[in-house]
Amino acid sequence: MKHLQKRYQRQLMLNEFGLEAQEKLSNAKVLVIGAGGLGCPILQYLVAAGVGHIGIADDDVVSYSNLNRQILFGQQDVGRFKVAIAKEKLLLMNDTIDIKTWKLRFSQKDCINHFKDYDIIVDATDNFASRYLINDACVLFGKPLVFGAVSKFEGQVAVFNVPINEKEKTVNYRDLFPVPPNNNEVLNCSEAGVLGVLPGIIGVLQATEVIKLITGIGKPLTNRILTYNALNQEFFTIYLTPNPEASNYIPASVEAFENTDYELLCSYSPTNVIEIETEQWLKIRENTILVDVRELIEKPRLDFYSHLSIPLPTLNSNLDDLLDKEIVFVCQSGKRSLKAALLYLSVMPNAKVYSLKGGVNELVKKKLI
Repeated sequence: MKHLQKRYQRQLMLNEFGLEAQEKLSNAKVLVIGAGGLGCPILQYLVAAGVGHIGIADDDVVSYSNLNRQILFGQQDVGRFKVAIAKEKLLLMNDTIDIKTWKLRFSQKDCINHFKDYDIIVDATDNFASRYLINDACVLFGKPLVFGAVSKFEGQVAVFNVPINEKEKTVNYRDLFPVPPNNNEVLNCSEAGVLGVLPGIIGVLQATEVIKLITGIGKPLTNRILTYNALNQEFFTIYLTPNPEASNYIPASVEAFENTDYELLCSYSPTNVIEIETEQWLKIRENTILVDVRELIEKPRLDFYSHLSIPLPTLNSNLDDLLDKEIVFVCQSGKRSLKAALLYLSVMPNAKVYSLKGGVNELVKKKLI
């Protein structure tokens, strides 16, 4: 006990905190879904603060592109599962913490099986299918949700689904966004890019909200969403109110939740744009023009295949070179290529245009480049 008091001395001495708050942290159970840019700082600060029981779920392995922002990992960790490395390094920080890990992307079944074991759920994911699944599960099972998101130079933090009284809860993610955006409308970090320090800032804010919820100190970000802009170092807060339509989109029962296809829900493909699998593309590639809409610095390049390189921001001024041709657009993961296809169709509405599903990531996965 004495060494624990030394470890947490600086927060124990706070008049608003003290031993009672520290004991609450020690008994708390927090599930962090996602061990990437947001998850790394969240986990480090929760472990350092003494949150006694932590769950970590992530199905990904470390890649070199993670290292500019996912600060739990180093070069020697490339290729290893993030949750395994995270557990090793977090226990070196604080071996008094109970840590459970899952090397998987949480499904409805996982939410049903494991949410009941945790007091607070933290969304540190980077895709809409997971965000809507996690939100709906939190509403269904009555779990507070600490949400965070980042893109380019901006990030957001909010606290959803916290009870105000016995009959009323705060807003949830669907009050803000009732339905997912079209998959060509919002790019994730692998498509839009992200300043390396940004997930650290947002992740620390999420960890702060978790600690506040556990200990009861301060005023959590309930019914508010905090937005941060790194370029001008500005924060601003938007107050949220319940959206009457939101409840129509949340599964009303566990059975309905299990039967909701979140991947399909969040993978709308625009009419007239055909998403083509790599195998299909290989069969027709001699009769089509492959157009890479990534930035010129993005790797790996497509040197093995005959193609044009036209970054998406410059596509509009280069459309004349592509008119009346059968085009296959490709990007890193398949989102920008959909946007490029839509732009092309706006000029040539009857054209046959394709978007390579999964993009370069899929070609790498299948060892085609």
